[in-house]
Amino acid sequence: MIDTRHPMVRMSSITKYFLDVTANDKVNFDLYPGEICSLLGENGAGKTTLMNILFGYYVCDEGEIFIKGEKADLSSPKDAISRGVGMIHQHFALVPTQTVLENIIIGTDSSKTIFLDLKTARQKLLKLEQRFGLEIDPDAHVWTLSVGEQQKVEILKALYRDVDILIMDEPTAVLAPAETDDLFSTLKSLVSEGRSVVFISHKLNEVMDISDRIVVLRDGRVVAERQTAETSARELANLMVGRDLAESTDKRQLEPGRPVLEIQHLDVLNDMKLPAIKNLSLVVRQNEILGIAGISGNGQRELSEVLFGMRNPVRGIIKINNTPLKSGNPSSAITLNMARIPEDRMDTGLLMDLSVEENMILEDHVSADFQTYGFIKSKKIHQYTDELIRAYNISTAGRDAVTKSLSGGNLQKVMLARELAGNPTVVIAAQPTRGLDVGAMEYIHQRLLQERERGAGILLISEDLDEIFSLSDRIAVIYEGKIMGEAVAENISREQIGLWMSGITREN
Repeated sequence: MIDTRHPMVRMSSITKYFLDVTANDKVNFDLYPGEICSLLGENGAGKTTLMNILFGYYVCDEGEIFIKGEKADLSSPKDAISRGVGMIHQHFALVPTQTVLENIIIGTDSSKTIFLDLKTARQKLLKLEQRFGLEIDPDAHVWTLSVGEQQKVEILKALYRDVDILIMDEPTAVLAPAETDDLFSTLKSLVSEGRSVVFISHKLNEVMDISDRIVVLRDGRVVAERQTAETSARELANLMVGRDLAESTDKRQLEPGRPVLEIQHLDVLNDMKLPAIKNLSLVVRQNEILGIAGISGNGQRELSEVLFGMRNPVRGIIKINNTPLKSGNPSSAITLNMARIPEDRMDTGLLMDLSVEENMILEDHVSADFQTYGFIKSKKIHQYTDELIRAYNISTAGRDAVTKSLSGGNLQKVMLARELAGNPTVVIAAQPTRGLDVGAMEYIHQRLLQERERGAGILLISEDLDEIFSLSDRIAVIYEGKIMGEAVAENISREQIGLWMSGITREN
């Protein structure tokens, strides 16, 4: 039972300013022994800021923190660790060229002596591994480990320092389903011993699976607190955005039409000149969404870059409406009426120092619609941009606003508006909702479904299985650059998709 009388952590009236932005506004947050408490909220709601304050990365401007009943003045992560607080970020802080054991003892007292007592350190590590079911070779180099194994190293690193309050920020973002199951088993083992976990995530189904209690932040304030058994994913989503979201994705049954994108025997190298895509063949038809599922780093980026004309293939043919796509030629994709939604909207999709209007016409500025004999049709461009801002509900100071002043969700809307305005035949959407909150995700999903109904063929490349199952008519799984399997979405289980994502086929 959770001891509600004596919280492990009590954060009282925590306020944090960044210039003129209030990231946390008089936030009260308690964490009890033996519980997993999830922090939910849209991007910018203040979740990570609040936990960075608890971990000593930031110092709060107002408020007090009590850890295990004692007032804590935290001015650095070292202060937090000394009080038993550990934090594992989405991007791990490990040294790839060092071993598991070396990574774990970095910064501890045993690493500060002239002669390292590796024998004692190894014994302590092996006992922790056995106790919490986190078996991993202490002598393995980190660069040889999978993402899931690296996360185990981060957890062991915290446990080695006797942490009993563990903060996990988006811990499942890059894990396969089986790795997520392993992580959840570990977290349950931790809390069974009286430790406490703060779980930050945007995946509502996972939050419902793992949490005992859920705290929802919006605009830097706590707007709700629920016992997990007494709420639902739908209620939590509505609380996060402050309005009623659609109950489910409205995807009508449609009969696929003719092929609009054909990929035949595609081979592609990565930046290190190693094979990233191997003999890949796919077909996307009108009125359908083909979802490409897979763990990050299995060739998804290279596939999208070849389709966008940003990378040359070693071999293979790509056809749009039966017309070959010219290799390494982005204008060929535009000419053949392909909409390109890259995964990195800030570096690849948009020019952040240009205005919203300039980004809107980036691919069409030389068209007859917008210029004649080199003279820009300013009035027509203004009208075109204003119509798109209205149609896509883009929150901006106006068409002349600098693009980098927009939020992530609005940046994605600018890119969608530009790419979909020409009624494309094919849409390549690579991680279209990565980093977006549930409100922006809902909008993007509805837009993609509208394109499907209009007759476009859509290739959806996503690491979010909920998104893949929600939108796709067919699902193909990519592993180490190969298609491991393909099936109609309604005929395939998550378990089978998870096996394919881990490289396991029925023949294995």
